[in-house]
Amino acid sequence: FLFHSLWQAAGCMETRRPFQFRVANAHKQLRPTGSEESRGPGGRTMEKIRVAVIGAGVVGLSTAVCVAESIPDCSVTVIAEKFSPQTTSDVAAGVLSPHFSPETPIHRQKRWFEDTFAHVYSLVQTAEAPNIGVQILSGWEIFKEPPVEHIPFWSDSVLAFRVMNDAELMRFPEAIFGWMYTTLLCDCTHYLPWLEKRLKNAGGRLRSAKIRDFWELDGTFDIIVNCSGIGARALTGDMKLYPVRGQIQKVHAPWLKHFICLNGRTTYIFPGITSVILGGTWQKDDWCRSVDPCDSKAIFKDCCLYEPSLKLSRKLFEGVGLRPTRAVLRLEKEKLKRDGRQMRLVHNYGHGKSGVSFHWGTAKEAAQLVQEYVTKMRCQPKL
Repeated sequence: FLFHSLWQAAGCMETRRPFQFRVANAHKQLRPTGSEESRGPGGRTMEKIRVAVIGAGVVGLSTAVCVAESIPDCSVTVIAEKFSPQTTSDVAAGVLSPHFSPETPIHRQKRWFEDTFAHVYSLVQTAEAPNIGVQILSGWEIFKEPPVEHIPFWSDSVLAFRVMNDAELMRFPEAIFGWMYTTLLCDCTHYLPWLEKRLKNAGGRLRSAKIRDFWELDGTFDIIVNCSGIGARALTGDMKLYPVRGQIQKVHAPWLKHFICLNGRTTYIFPGITSVILGGTWQKDDWCRSVDPCDSKAIFKDCCLYEPSLKLSRKLFEGVGLRPTRAVLRLEKEKLKRDGRQMRLVHNYGHGKSGVSFHWGTAKEAAQLVQEYVTKMRCQPKL
C-alpha cells in the first residue's frame, strides 16, 4: 500500500508525456523567437508566455521541466553558463536524506522532501531507472553521541526506518546510536542529462550564456526563474547566501551495497549505480573549487575506518562543489522596476546540502508561483 501511494503521489506530471531518450545537440545554443503562439479557449490564438530559468543544476532543470509540463501556454528556456557534467549537482552525493533546517518551517521542508521522494520513487519503478540514474538504497546513519530525538519527525518520510540494534552498532567504531532506513539515490551525472531530454520533449530549450544582471533578459522573456545556486549571491546581492565547499571521491568498489554515514554527513559512503561516492567536507565560506590532496587523504582514511574493504577499491574521480547555503531557502516571487519597466521574478535557491533531497518539491512550488504570474497576465486587458 505504501509503495502504491508513493507511486500515485508523484502527480500527473510524471505520466502526461512519454519519455524520449535520444536527443542530439542538447547543449546547442538556442535563442527564443520573438513571438510564439498557442491556442486558448475557443481556438483563439494566444502568444505564449516566455519563461527563462537561470541555472542548469538539479534545481534549475527540474523547475524548468515542472513549468514546461504543467503550464502549456509557456515557452521555457534554460539559460546557464555550465551544463552537466560541469555543475555543482554533478558532484553531489545524490542521496535523498533529510537535512532539515531549524530556520525553515518544518511542514514546508517535509512537503518538499516527500514530493521529491515520491517523484524519484516513481522513476525507480521504470525500466529506464539505471539510465535515469535512480535506485533504492538502504544503510546506516550512525552517531558518536545520542541524538536529542531517538525517533526523528522525518522517520515516516523514508522507508523501513528503525533504530539500530547493539549487534549492528558494534561494527562501527565509536558508534553508540544509529538508524537504519531505506531511501533513494539520484546520480546527477545521469539524471541531469535525462532532465534535459525530458525538458526538450516538453518543448523547452537550452541556451549557453552567463547572466550578470536580470535586466539583460528584459524584453526577451516575460518571467525569470532564478535557480542560479551560489551564483545568486552576485546576481541578487543576497549576502545571506554563502558557499559550503564539498569534496568527494568516486571509487570502484562494486561489492558495497549499503550506505554508511556519520550523522552530520562529515563522513559518508554511498554506493551508486556505477561507482561508490566517498565524502566529504563541510567548509563554510570556502570558494576553492580545486581538489585538495589533504582533503583527499582525510576522506579516504575516515571512510576506511567504517568500511575497511575500501582499501581494495580503485579511485575513479575526485571533484569539488560549492553548496549554495542559506539559513532559509529562498522560494518566493519578486518584482523589479526600472524606468517604468517591470520584471517578474521567481527565486528558487539556497538549498545547501538539500539540493537533491528537495529539488522536485521546490520545483513544483516554483512552477505554481509562475502559474500565478501567468494567470494574472492572461487576465490583464491589452491596451
